[in-house]
Amino acid sequence: MAPSYSNGYGHSPSALPTPSYDYNYKSNGDFQSICDDIFSSAKAMLDRLSGYVSSRRRHTAWSLAVKALQQTRRNMTRRRLLSFPHLLVALWILVMLWGERWVFGSRVRSCDWDHWEDWPAGATPHRLIFVADPQIIDPHSYPGRPWPLNPLTVTITDNYMRRSYKQLQKVLHPDTVLFLGDLFDGGREWKTAHGNFDDPKWAEGHRPAEEEKYVKEWHRKYGEDFWLREYARFGNIFYDNWNLGGVLPGPGQRGRKLISSLPGNHDLGFGAEVKVPARHRFNAYFGETNRVDVIGNHTFVSVDTVSLSADTSSVKGQVDLEPVYGPAQEFLKGVKTTKRKAAEKEVLFWRGAVEDLAFEHKVEDIANADYGNLPTMDLRDDAPDFPTILLTHVPLYRDPGTPCGPMREHWPPAKPPKGQTTPVIPDHRNAISVSSGYQYQNVLSPEDSIKLIESIGNVIHAFSGDDHDYCELVHTPDQQNVREITVKSLSMAMGVPTPGFQMVSLYNPIDERGNPLPGSPKTTLQTHLCLLPQQLSTFMTYAVLGVLTLVILVARAFLVPVLRLQPFALDPARNAGPAVLPVFKPKTEADDGFLRHHHHAARDHHKPTTSSGTSSAKFTSARISSARTRGQSLSGAAAAGGPGTPHARAPSPANRAKGGSPGRWGWGQNRGPRIEIRKDAYYNNSSGGGGDWRPASASRPRTTLGLVGREMWTTSWRVAWMVLLFFAYLTYKG
Repeated sequence: MAPSYSNGYGHSPSALPTPSYDYNYKSNGDFQSICDDIFSSAKAMLDRLSGYVSSRRRHTAWSLAVKALQQTRRNMTRRRLLSFPHLLVALWILVMLWGERWVFGSRVRSCDWDHWEDWPAGATPHRLIFVADPQIIDPHSYPGRPWPLNPLTVTITDNYMRRSYKQLQKVLHPDTVLFLGDLFDGGREWKTAHGNFDDPKWAEGHRPAEEEKYVKEWHRKYGEDFWLREYARFGNIFYDNWNLGGVLPGPGQRGRKLISSLPGNHDLGFGAEVKVPARHRFNAYFGETNRVDVIGNHTFVSVDTVSLSADTSSVKGQVDLEPVYGPAQEFLKGVKTTKRKAAEKEVLFWRGAVEDLAFEHKVEDIANADYGNLPTMDLRDDAPDFPTILLTHVPLYRDPGTPCGPMREHWPPAKPPKGQTTPVIPDHRNAISVSSGYQYQNVLSPEDSIKLIESIGNVIHAFSGDDHDYCELVHTPDQQNVREITVKSLSMAMGVPTPGFQMVSLYNPIDERGNPLPGSPKTTLQTHLCLLPQQLSTFMTYAVLGVLTLVILVARAFLVPVLRLQPFALDPARNAGPAVLPVFKPKTEADDGFLRHHHHAARDHHKPTTSSGTSSAKFTSARISSARTRGQSLSGAAAAGGPGTPHARAPSPANRAKGGSPGRWGWGQNRGPRIEIRKDAYYNNSSGGGGDWRPASASRPRTTLGLVGREMWTTSWRVAWMVLLFFAYLTYKG
């Protein structure tokens, strides 16, 4: 930062020119010059505006707007709106509402608590949901994927999680939601505002070659600002929709809670290669990564195991990794004390007492003060010890090939030999692979797993993430036979066709000292896996319906000329030239008299007439000439004076009776125009008795194949753009 006396460019102020300005105009000439400039500029702007209004572009835009309005009016008729292509569009709308909205609510409703909970009558359980590996898609997920495919992937995956989470809140109303890590996909790659973010020298070459070529670009383009935008995006999906579950908790519960502070390897890295600056940032925005929470009279212990794993790393002896694993180890050393204090505070709350420490108010000499008996929340052996649940992103260790059970989607359990009732062990296809690689390790080391369980104590259950698929097993006695569930990912982009989340019901009634009530259930925890829709199946439904729609429209196009169906394609709008006479049927009085004397006009057509008759004859000639000029042709019979011959109008009998003249140009006295549409060659006289007038159209298909092709294109395009527009609307609304 430049000093206060500096101009910020490395030059002393005295070295720069210091122009002076005089803003006081003291002469009328200067003022007049300014006014002239203002008026000149205003006039130039008005001239440009006038030129724009009267320009050819303006007329073109107006013409297009008028044509669009005319086309809209032609399409808004009832027969047009209820046509067959629009019925197909309505079907598509229902299918898309099902696939993009209704199916999520249906799936979540099938998991309602009442469908699987099995507690005694009158129980008030605490209802909790685990969400694992949302791993929101970012540039790290599919590097090199072009625009617009990558943004479309981000939008679709975000919408899937948003819709699932909204229904989770609206339908299930959980008291607590806990995330099990991997909130972001590339969180560890986005540079922090402070701290060294480069890979250490000893880790060079560890990255996959496909990822290595993007590292410089990531560090150049994606930094703290990008991470903050991703944080806001995560909050838009999960935090902003939290209140959809209601403000108040379930009966007998302390409150609603959302905890998302457990990190994953995609958030920080793994083991020795954890990015410490990234962890500091994660702590600042999501909370402490190592923590103890009392929920539903159970103690939940969250441990940052991706950092703890650095303690058993193969490079620990070569590199100082204490800044990586130190906080997690320090937490585990005092976790039992932290558990007792948290349990005691919970008991004080339900007892109605003050949760904080109560100190005695007295004055003591500092030299004689007793610091050995200070008040404490740690009652040690007298403290309540609630059932403890371990939360870790990376699953605990198990032997290779340990099966995960029948609810794992990747591979079902192997079929046991005849006569064997126990699962096949080892079953590598149904198991989590015990392997590791750059910035990941599928299971913790045996040392870290045992250390976790022994340091925490009284662990009855463990929940983990990372694998993206479901896995349930009971660990060996050296891990105290802890039951562990690895939770499915909520995201549709994690390689598992059916995403899901884990539902947990907690019921542990206690007395005023925190001990279980007599007769309370021995098992205080029940779980249920809730499966979400398969997005790939939804897209396949769209594809099948799309092919079926196209086949139906093609078949209909061929049936239009065969069955004489009403075509959907409209004839292009014609711009008719100015007519010589108004074209509407006679509406004046004495029409019957005109019809009675019509044959006299036919007889006198070629004879000299009065001035009014001459005028009428000339007018008729003009009509015939105009009609022929526009390409209309008369039949041979009409030309020879047959029934189709055009005739001049005779004066009205009523006017003759009064001795008056019919008036100039065929207008009678005190009457409107006496005009009749000629029954010329454009009347449909095929039946001999006349018919409706039909305009000739030069744009009609001259062949059946042309009609079929035009119908296929018009109906297909109409269905396609309306369906895509509605899908875009659903996608935009989330």
